[in-house]
Amino acid sequence: MSVVRPYGDTTDDGMVQVSFTLPIPPDARAEGAALALARKMGLDPATVVHTRGVGPDFTFFVVYGRLTHSVDLSEVPVAERDFPLLTPAEVNREIRARLRRRMVVLGACIGTDAHTVGIDAILNVKGFGGEKGLEYYREMAVHNLGSQVEVDELVAAAQRMHADAVLVSQVVTQRDAHLHNTRELADAVHAAYPSGPRPLLIVGGPRFDPGAAVELGVDKIFARGTTPREVASYLAHTLAGAAA
Repeated sequence: MSVVRPYGDTTDDGMVQVSFTLPIPPDARAEGAALALARKMGLDPATVVHTRGVGPDFTFFVVYGRLTHSVDLSEVPVAERDFPLLTPAEVNREIRARLRRRMVVLGACIGTDAHTVGIDAILNVKGFGGEKGLEYYREMAVHNLGSQVEVDELVAAAQRMHADAVLVSQVVTQRDAHLHNTRELADAVHAAYPSGPRPLLIVGGPRFDPGAAVELGVDKIFARGTTPREVASYLAHTLAGAAA
């Protein structure tokens, strides 16, 4: 099957559920506006199944309806992994054989971001999803600087510790804060290393586009669902390989 539609009650029925908030009071006009918006989104017919006022000036909706659109799988771009997925033993062996020293990795949440669940899952030895974090890899010296780290502080730490890689997690996305913070970090790192080798810059979070690395000035973007093993494999492949 090349062309697909969402599945609700029966195959290919196109039924979906969406939720959104409109900046208008909860009244009959608000529900009409929600239905009009749903139709513009391609839901026909559409039904408002839940309405709730959020204070005096906002209304939250849940809308259920049939999606008129479909997607051709043959036209969907897929970002293939461009590095091999290694076991922990293979990662350690690659670093030891090619880098000939421990790889120094720094991690942090920058700006006002205090959500450390993502960076902790990648760095802390306990990891997640049955995979150990980077602290488990004996050929890596991992430093987790925690949350709300200023960009200048992170860059100074990278220079002081001779970091090979800097990993940054960004969960707060209001007003594109994750993009602004990432660009600020990239500018600061490039300015701090004007000529010589610089640390590998890696960012991750649920709202990043993996294809936007060049635009944001970083080396790699990992999206939602990335595992510690994937990050370790990338580091070994990129850093250890470059040192060979």
